[in-house]
Amino acid sequence: MREFIINANDAGQRLDKFVQKAVKGIPVSLMYKAIRLKKIKVNRKRAEQKQMLCLGDTVQMFLPEELFGEKIEKNELLTIKPSINIVYEDENIILCNKPAGILVHSGDGDGRVSGDGAVEDRNTLIYHIQAYLAQKGEYEPLLESSFAPALCNRIDRNTGGIVISAKNAQALRDINARIRDNKITKLYLCAVHGKLPKNSDMLEDFLIKDAKTNTVKVIKQQARGAKKIITRYRVLEYNKSKDLSLVEIELVTGRTHQIRAHMSFIGHPLLGDGKYGSIENDKRMGYKHQALYSYKLRFGNAEDSIAELNGKEFSVDPQTIYFLQEFDTKII
Repeated sequence: MREFIINANDAGQRLDKFVQKAVKGIPVSLMYKAIRLKKIKVNRKRAEQKQMLCLGDTVQMFLPEELFGEKIEKNELLTIKPSINIVYEDENIILCNKPAGILVHSGDGDGRVSGDGAVEDRNTLIYHIQAYLAQKGEYEPLLESSFAPALCNRIDRNTGGIVISAKNAQALRDINARIRDNKITKLYLCAVHGKLPKNSDMLEDFLIKDAKTNTVKVIKQQARGAKKIITRYRVLEYNKSKDLSLVEIELVTGRTHQIRAHMSFIGHPLLGDGKYGSIENDKRMGYKHQALYSYKLRFGNAEDSIAELNGKEFSVDPQTIYFLQEFDTKII
């Protein structure tokens, strides 16, 4: 039997959600059966799967030991030198400027430790953030049952820019709620081929995902499986000699590869984008992946644990946006 004491990061969530995080190896069907058969209890009493956990509650789990797996050790996080470019940090969040070419997390969704305890992939943004916080004494893995510092948004490996991470569970919930309610505005810069017909526009079309090829297709009309996409753009500069446009983009909707696919759909693929454009000439210019950067973040207003960020705006250092060398505009 293992017993967990609910701390501040564990409180405020349903029992079933807590169990799934605390017991990585438990199948969902087995978890529900264990709750039903009183092999998972709260305060040594029968519990319901949707029961909300409170600070100080105890959760007893009469489960096979092999289901619990191995927790990440603090010493593991102390063995690396964290490499993160911090745009902003307070007691609740960290905004990092992720360079192109770095994964935000490993492909298994955990990004830290496999079943045999071997580190699967340390060269991820979230692992370096966790190491940074552990070395500062702000994250104690062995004291946490269900929470670890987590990312609130993700960007592709070869896209650079601002990624939001939460230091505690309440901040994670509040940021996710703001993102869901469109109270955080994310602005991107990209370099595209050609001169756009309008200096600004709002594009509205539909997108279909192809899981087999990990690509998406943009279409004009609604179709089965298609989701509406809205992309707002503003042209900042046109380089006539290289036939390139510097474009600021706001995603009104946030779908997979939306910017890359949408700009290609209107005839202006991103510089260096081999998936949605042709990049033989781009490679000769030194561009092997899409010229796309999440460069600015604006917080709207909300009454929550991060209310001190209301109305604030954060930007990356323009020196880190490599493709700006093709333009003269001072955008930040």
